[in-house]
Amino acid sequence: MTLPAVNYLAVLVAGILIFVLGGLWYSVLFAKRWMALMGKTEEELKASAAGSPVALLYGLAFLSGLVIAWAMAVVLNHFPPVTLGRAAAVGFLCWLGFAAPTSFATAIFSQTPKPLWLINSGYNLVSFVAAAVLLGLWR
Repeated sequence: MTLPAVNYLAVLVAGILIFVLGGLWYSVLFAKRWMALMGKTEEELKASAAGSPVALLYGLAFLSGLVIAWAMAVVLNHFPPVTLGRAAAVGFLCWLGFAAPTSFATAIFSQTPKPLWLINSGYNLVSFVAAAVLLGLWR
């Protein structure tokens, strides 16, 4: 199987976008509610992160965003012509078909509170659609 060529600069920027969205999502937008649903205080989260190199945690989160962006770029190449609406629809369908049901099934069995799943899955939805739109526009 030959994978279609992708714009790697656009993939890098989409990966950065996903990473920045995660930072905003879990700090500015939903930090207090997310921490409460996790049953953690800010001090507890900082203490648990202290046992791990913070650069490694952020690096792995960024790498995850790059993988998502690259995969999204490959998927988008299978839906020509890529328009703004089609890119957004592909991002939504990738979330709906892969991320949402997988994380929902995990949340059910791990007894994750539904509002926590909504916050986490909402981030995935927004980041998938935003990355797909960016990659669709920047061919």
